Amino acid sequence: MRMTTASGKRYVQFVGSVHLDSPSDVFNSIAVAVGDCIRRVPDGETGPRSGWISWQLAKLQQADGLEEKSRRNAVAINNRPELGFKDGVKADQVKLGPLGFAEEAINSYAVFERCRSEGKFPRDVRFQVSIPTPLAVVYAFFVSDAVRPMWPIYERRMYLELDEMFRAIPAKDLAIQWDIAIEIDRILEFPEIRKHYPMDEIVSAIARISDYIPREVQLGHHFCYGDPGHKHIIEPKNTGLMVDFANQLRDAVKRPITWMHMPVPRDRSDDAYFAPLKGLRLEPDTELYLGLIHLTDGVEGAKRRIAAAKRVVTDFGVSTECGFGRRPPETIPRLLELHRDVAALA
Repeated sequence: MRMTTASGKRYVQFVGSVHLDSPSDVFNSIAVAVGDCIRRVPDGETGPRSGWISWQLAKLQQADGLEEKSRRNAVAINNRPELGFKDGVKADQVKLGPLGFAEEAINSYAVFERCRSEGKFPRDVRFQVSIPTPLAVVYAFFVSDAVRPMWPIYERRMYLELDEMFRAIPAKDLAIQWDIAIEIDRILEFPEIRKHYPMDEIVSAIARISDYIPREVQLGHHFCYGDPGHKHIIEPKNTGLMVDFANQLRDAVKRPITWMHMPVPRDRSDDAYFAPLKGLRLEPDTELYLGLIHLTDGVEGAKRRIAAAKRVVTDFGVSTECGFGRRPPETIPRLLELHRDVAALA
């Protein structure tokens, strides 16, 4: 897949969250900054959604059959509750209400479609919905012995959310991104935990939810190491785990994967970090985005990371390593300008 525009700019991918006041603000700001070098645009996950999965806790607390079991400190969500089943309640008796993903997406799509009809985006730009994997939410908010039984319950509820989106948003206008974070930064990078959630099981789970997406809808995978305090939860040694993960997903997912996104830490412009990309086996039509844009070192830092990446792969788009919903709002205009400037780099 060609990753430069007709004018020679690199395509830009937005992972998801953008810390502005509303979807309208997000669409208008992105359109001004980089509207000519994007293929899809998210609504910014504004308001309560800016904390990634944190807004799902209230939805789970409203479910019939669940209760708070304990509290624990966590990197991303301090002192969050851990949920479990009420005494005598089995997993299949839990009744989850709407999770909110469909409602938010449908409302934001109306804003997006209006912006696009006004000429702020090319007609072929799609509306992107970034969604955490079901395991991410369940692993984060449930006691350990409730994770496995709750996993399929939440996944089935997620399918209802997707069905609602598919009914309301034309497939030709829609792109779905699965945010693959917990699987990487809490499980696969830790051998002792990985024993309980092996790679092949995780690949199968993500393939299952990916194949649920109609082929007419674009599909993306965002590999994430988190960004609390603008620092990864665990720093990747190199791209090796992500390349292995991507190759296995490529083989397991039956429908086309439109794009894959991999983060690049700001202090990694060395050949060793990018070397495993030599083994990446993407389909010819799958776009690759590298999250090498960092506000701290701007264009010069991006130049170094691009140069290192180009010694291994030649055709890729650019992005930040994660969403930027946790950044101060006053930094967003400069960050969007930086996307424009980096997109123009050869």
